[in-house]
Amino acid sequence: MDQGNTAFLLIAAALVLLMTPGLAFFYGGLVKAKSVISMMMLSFGALGLIGVLWVLYGYAIAFPGAEGLLFPWSIDGGALGLGNVLETPEGAAYPPLAFVAFQATFAIITVALVSGAIADRAKFGSWMIFAGIWATVVYFPVASWVFNFGLAEDGSFAYGGWTTYGMQEFFGTGVIDFAGGTAVHINAGAAALALALVLGRRSVFQKGAHVPHNPPFVLLGAGLLWFGWFGFNAGSELAADNTAALAFVNTIAAPAAALLAWLVVEKVRNGKATSVGAASGAVAGLVAITPACASLTPPLAILLGVIAGAVCAVAVDLKFKLGFDDSLDVVGIHLVGGLIGTLYLGFFANNTGLIYSGSFTQLLVQAIAAITVLVYSFVLAWIIGFAIEKTVGFRVKNEDEIAGIDTVVHGEEGYVFEQPTAVGSR
Repeated sequence: MDQGNTAFLLIAAALVLLMTPGLAFFYGGLVKAKSVISMMMLSFGALGLIGVLWVLYGYAIAFPGAEGLLFPWSIDGGALGLGNVLETPEGAAYPPLAFVAFQATFAIITVALVSGAIADRAKFGSWMIFAGIWATVVYFPVASWVFNFGLAEDGSFAYGGWTTYGMQEFFGTGVIDFAGGTAVHINAGAAALALALVLGRRSVFQKGAHVPHNPPFVLLGAGLLWFGWFGFNAGSELAADNTAALAFVNTIAAPAAALLAWLVVEKVRNGKATSVGAASGAVAGLVAITPACASLTPPLAILLGVIAGAVCAVAVDLKFKLGFDDSLDVVGIHLVGGLIGTLYLGFFANNTGLIYSGSFTQLLVQAIAAITVLVYSFVLAWIIGFAIEKTVGFRVKNEDEIAGIDTVVHGEEGYVFEQPTAVGSR
């Protein structure tokens, strides 16, 4: 066992886990002051629930081994409760449990991302029901399609999900999704769009009506996300080597360029470059580089960041034109950014992209995977959300939404400036 790579993988897992509290701050700063606890609790609720489900059966669905190629909704019965991964096989590069921990953090952050679309108006209990069902029938199987693979001794695919081994067998090249452009960002963005449609618009829905109550929280959250993203991207190599280093550098370059591009669009459009725009631009760049971080030269990563930052800055306003209330722009940043990063590889991926190979094959397989995950996630998320809304209810009352849902849903306030004091107390 390589103790260096084991330590690298465990540290990467810890970094990715930090992304969920980072997301809570990012989302929490974007909502109004009387909804900040509710918003942050959607992320922490996902952390608790998905962490448990992953151990019980999530890993068994996401990583069923070679059966996952023939049966895209397989489950490894021996891995239920992590029963068959507790011991480290002879000659393994790292303990299987280190990989289990790393992938658990991906499941958690993906579910938490969806919550941004339903800010200010969702019941916590209903969200938890949705999170558990959606993770079970959408995220865990999609993770298997993308991340479940095994290698032969010569480094070739021995088995894998249909997006990797299956595509390679049929088209001669598999989908490139190094750290989750399809499985994480397109997946979460499509589900967010579905939930936004199911819950409907907030009582007040117009441009400029909802101002972020705490931009410093947004910047703090973006900083924690960026920090954790190094584990997300570089850690996906599962080894501390040159590929991990390339992914690390590109995780600096692309979001930095996207941040600048977003600010330029803001300055041209509104006359001001904002802190929330800087944070959003960085996240858009991080999203776009996720699938591509190990398959681009750094200059091409910068170009990707510029495209993602500019396009996502424009895309976040589409909700007002199209009439869906994606509260915190999960669609405009994660769905659009994920699509940009995934399709960009069809043109610029090292060796197989159009500019290197002269072939559209890589672009074709990237598009097939992106569209399949988008449709699958959207349809099932809509069905799950609709069923919850029609049974136990998903949305709070209008009067509670207007007043702010922290005290109604959680009995707490984010900011208490004066504390009642009993007579004679100190």
